[in-house]
Amino acid sequence: MSEQTTALVTGANKGIGYEIAIGLGALGWRVGVGVRNDVRREEAVEKLRAAGVDAFGVALDVTSDASVAAAVGQFERLDVLVNNAGITGGMAQEPGNTDLDVVRDAIETNVLGVIRVTDAFLPLLRASASPRIVNISSSVGSLTLQSQGTDATGPIAMAYPTSKTFLNAVTVQYAKALAGTNILINLGCPGFVATDLNGFRGHRTPAQGAAIGVQLATLPDDGPSGGYYDDNGPVPW
Repeated sequence: MSEQTTALVTGANKGIGYEIAIGLGALGWRVGVGVRNDVRREEAVEKLRAAGVDAFGVALDVTSDASVAAAVGQFERLDVLVNNAGITGGMAQEPGNTDLDVVRDAIETNVLGVIRVTDAFLPLLRASASPRIVNISSSVGSLTLQSQGTDATGPIAMAYPTSKTFLNAVTVQYAKALAGTNILINLGCPGFVATDLNGFRGHRTPAQGAAIGVQLATLPDDGPSGGYYDDNGPVPW
């Protein structure tokens, strides 16, 4: 592109989202740091700029129509959208003792938030020469892995894993709708990363987890769309 590539990363003030911003900034891209908390957003922008990233803050609550609409107004162009913001809903999620409000909250952020943000920014993405959408998912969203009972699926939980399966299904629908356009949309699985979402129990660093997000954000024009990937390649659905 002749002009500076611009990306938006939601939930970019910490963890995987922050490291994705670092990775995209290292390419010389301008990176919008989408965060709902004013203080955390500005702290992240300051830290990213100190690391050499051309970062700017974007006040963004993915659960709010008004907030997302206002965020769109901050952009004249957008080339890459990374939907990273997410919540776990906590660990008390076993079937038979389900708090439906916890499930609703996870879906509102992890699924409806992605739809809300993606739909709002699609007009700008359509105007880009090489637009990319990356939805950060998880191996726990894989029905294949869940049904096989592998170690990749974590504890039994009604909110987080099911919200990621829902997100995977939503992403497939976007890929079908965008087929034949220049917009590539894919799911990235960071692996079990040590973040505050899991009490820092993960065995991977945020930088390692961010690698798949950066990879999918920088796919060539003939790259895949509608895929589900981690560092090792395709993840089973």
